[in-house]
Amino acid sequence: MSALMIQGTASGVGKSLLTAGLCRLLARSGVRVAPFKPQNMSNNAAVCPGGGEIGRAQALQAFAAGLEPSVDMNPVLIKPEGDRRAQLVVGGRATGVLQAERFRESRAPLLPLALAAFERLRKAHDFVLVEGAGSPAEPNLRRGDLANMGFAEAADIPVWLVGDIDRGGVFAALLGTLAVLDAPDRRRVEALVVNGFRGAREALGDGVAWLARRAERPVLGVVPRLPDLRLPDEDAPYGQLETQGRDVRTADAGRIRVGVVHTPTASNLTDLDALSLEPGLEVVLVRHPQQLWGFDLVVLPGAKAVVRDLAWLRETGFVPALEQHLRYGGRALGICGGLQMLGASIDDPHGVEGGHSAKGLGWLPLHTSLQPEKALRLVAGRARWPEALPFEGYEIHAGRGGGRPEWYPFHEVSDDRRVFGTYVHGLFDRADYRRAVFRTWFGTRTEGEDLERRWRRDLDLLADTLSRELDLSLLESRLGRALS
Repeated sequence: MSALMIQGTASGVGKSLLTAGLCRLLARSGVRVAPFKPQNMSNNAAVCPGGGEIGRAQALQAFAAGLEPSVDMNPVLIKPEGDRRAQLVVGGRATGVLQAERFRESRAPLLPLALAAFERLRKAHDFVLVEGAGSPAEPNLRRGDLANMGFAEAADIPVWLVGDIDRGGVFAALLGTLAVLDAPDRRRVEALVVNGFRGAREALGDGVAWLARRAERPVLGVVPRLPDLRLPDEDAPYGQLETQGRDVRTADAGRIRVGVVHTPTASNLTDLDALSLEPGLEVVLVRHPQQLWGFDLVVLPGAKAVVRDLAWLRETGFVPALEQHLRYGGRALGICGGLQMLGASIDDPHGVEGGHSAKGLGWLPLHTSLQPEKALRLVAGRARWPEALPFEGYEIHAGRGGGRPEWYPFHEVSDDRRVFGTYVHGLFDRADYRRAVFRTWFGTRTEGEDLERRWRRDLDLLADTLSRELDLSLLESRLGRALS
């Protein structure tokens, strides 16, 4: 078979990273491998060179495989806008709204589209690594499923099941998942993987052998937790913790403190990965206005539902906290939806977000009109501010309006130069440009590296770890070659 599916006992058990690491390992061994995820649910998206958007995890996996990302790698993307509503993206383009009460009925036509994308990848590559979503142990979602076993059955591919021991209860999670599956789906699982182990291996005793006997399947290995790994996550950046009541006044006075307001539909938080890796920066996700104290820079990130998140800022008391931050000499940065919230108004004449318009915070001279057709494009060039340095990133937004070319790639800047806004995601990924901006803002020098350079190093570390810790003979026999 020319494909394998990685499924997990739950969300966040390491499916995305395991798939990325295997993509890297296979590509280094000369295998033309492509990643694939039939259905993803995430507000962290990436733009493909040919246009269209896919989940950020699939873009990373393509990078690991040495490929440009394409919409075939994630043909169905669900972007939540609330508890009961989400935007449906098919083939890289927004096609409408998905309502929770009609989720099962609405997804019925999507399986053939996902299969067609998968077949195109399979014909063009030696091997396809498929990632599942959430857990297959959800009998309420099995009928019409295209995210896990429903797709594996339709494509007739085997499954490796992954559990996270760091969460606790990994033996019960793996065995319980197998028990919930019906017999045909259970037979499709050919092996198990234990992920996220830390501590002494001796503590496992004969637990792995016991698991293999009870599951009647091989356990391919125990993958250690890699705490220093810094790769884009599907839903939130690695290494960033909420303040959880921590007093930021105790932070190192020599570091620049960056507070990120974590709004309900915050999207593309991977924009902050490059900042979180800077030795001279402290990046903190903030959910409560009383925590917004002592920061040098406050970031309003992207938002899937801009008007809703703007209302949340007002309802929760963030606006006076932000006003105080600016009054005391702090800076603010809005990215994409955050830029729109910082403007004067947001109009929704076409009902993109339900037809609700709103008055913005008024700190930037921007009037936004939400449009049905998203702007989806890669951007690269030379900045006009603060220096003529190369930068690159991507835009993914529904809003139109304003723009001041002299500040490019920033879209709008306040008269006092304390509030900045940009539509460019990934703007700080290149170290030279990031260094110039923060030197201009704060008079200090940052020392971090280009984000892609860090990704390459971490992907190689991940691939080396999988090569060392997993029994890959099943995969090697399928490929007809050894992996190195």
